[in-house]
Amino acid sequence: MQPNGFLTRPHRIDAMNGPNSLLIEINELKRTDVRDTIEDRMGEFRRFRRRPSLDLFKELCFCILTANFNAERAIRIQAEVGDGFLVMTEDGLARRLKTLGYRYPNTRAEYIAEARQHAGSLRTVLGSSESGCELREWLIKNIKGLGMKESSHFLRNIGFGDVAILDFHILDVLEEHGVVERPKTLTKAKYLEIENELQRVAELAGLTLGELDLYLWYMETGKVLK
Repeated sequence: MQPNGFLTRPHRIDAMNGPNSLLIEINELKRTDVRDTIEDRMGEFRRFRRRPSLDLFKELCFCILTANFNAERAIRIQAEVGDGFLVMTEDGLARRLKTLGYRYPNTRAEYIAEARQHAGSLRTVLGSSESGCELREWLIKNIKGLGMKESSHFLRNIGFGDVAILDFHILDVLEEHGVVERPKTLTKAKYLEIENELQRVAELAGLTLGELDLYLWYMETGKVLK
């Protein structure tokens, strides 16, 4: 493991493209320290769901920030802003995001300020169902700035394993292995279609969708983030 906490990615297996080659690579990774890191991370996610509602809201704000933005930079910005997600004015938050180099400070500050109406009740809402798919529909309907990917990201980060996070890293891996063709436009219908394909892969690999996402992200980036 490297000093920054990231694992060094082993050499990619030279295998025929297709779902089988993806499963081969995943199974190879499951025999390395990557498996322990991913299991630990999923445990952290499940424990985080028991945190106070305001902590959950700050994680939701992180996922709002990740839309069309680098995840590692969003993690750093989340740490810098902290409780500012809860208390700063919309203009103040926008200025802070801009200072921190965020690409869409005004729009995302607006989304976060509007979402605060749910900050105190978020834990109750999330405790109303064990289905990430059901909760995803609520998030998309009630939280401006959260689409299928961002809602799935938030739910995975608080321990739900039944939704897929389809960002360009994941789609690149799936296309490389011949599992799906990367769509020009990721509509909701196409998202659900690819998620179903991923569910088949997850079942064959003995993983949840949440765990599978971390493996696929690692395969593309060499890192296990959140």
